[in-house]
Amino acid sequence: MQTLNRRHLTAMALATTLGGLTTPLALAADAYPSRPIRMIVPFPPGGGTDVLARIVAQKLTETYKWSIVPDNRGGAGGTLGITEAVRAKPDGYEMVMGQKDNLAVGPWLYKGLSWNPTRDLVAVSHVAYAPVLIATSAKSKYKTLADVVAAAKAAPDTVTYGSPGSGTTIHLAGDLFQRAAKIQIRHVPYKGSNPALMDALSGNVDLVVSSIPSAIGQIKAGALRPLAVTSAKRSSSLPDVPTVAESGYAGFDVSTWYGLFMPAKANPQAVKAMHEAVNAVLALPDTQKAIQEQGAEPLTMSQPAFSQTMAKDYKAWEKIVQDAGLKLE
Repeated sequence: MQTLNRRHLTAMALATTLGGLTTPLALAADAYPSRPIRMIVPFPPGGGTDVLARIVAQKLTETYKWSIVPDNRGGAGGTLGITEAVRAKPDGYEMVMGQKDNLAVGPWLYKGLSWNPTRDLVAVSHVAYAPVLIATSAKSKYKTLADVVAAAKAAPDTVTYGSPGSGTTIHLAGDLFQRAAKIQIRHVPYKGSNPALMDALSGNVDLVVSSIPSAIGQIKAGALRPLAVTSAKRSSSLPDVPTVAESGYAGFDVSTWYGLFMPAKANPQAVKAMHEAVNAVLALPDTQKAIQEQGAEPLTMSQPAFSQTMAKDYKAWEKIVQDAGLKLE
């Protein structure tokens, strides 16, 4: 993975703003963009993908005076929004905030998808990555991950966990955890992160497996108790929360990434302009702070590096999905 030079990007962003330019490329002022750009968000409002998409859209608007319009198109684990992006006109005015869930995992889960992410999309800009969180209500009897494991071993298939939907990376993180711990816990899928979180807070499910951006507000409010994060390292947003690996399951590492994509054969000039603009705003301290406050870690990559990351994960998750025995309509 390649991180761009922060000082250079910050200088570029500031110079662009002060100079009154509308794009980081040396394009004519009316070349691109000359009208609003739709940013498809393939999940409902309020979830991690939605929050990050709106941070990026706002910063692009503030810095370059571009009109970026987020458009929530949830359903089928985020694959419906990706399908819409694949079919969009490749003129640079349609893009999607994708993630590992719907690009590397979803194609192996859902029957009838007509697209391949490595063939039908172009990776524009990596935005951030985030570990998955295992949490419970602050009123729950579970204080640690060990408490959950003990309860599940005492009464298999009685402990429940909610996720944003079947087949998401988040759901499969829960599945991988129960296999690592050699326990049986029952998965309850929801249509998005917020319904799963609300049911965990009310006690309708024992646990919630969620992205940190989706859950961080309830954690800060003291309503949600984080038990563990699934990444190899602790989250900078939740430094006191142990990893699953630290909780006794060495080598456990599941996280998700977020990034912007356009349809294959999208206007190369538009792709380059968007790539440079997004990387520039991600280098700004206030953008980084906004993303980190949501529990994610900002990270820029070159376009080739991001494409390789997606292709590698797409291949790797085929076996994980097969091993889990999952297939969705």
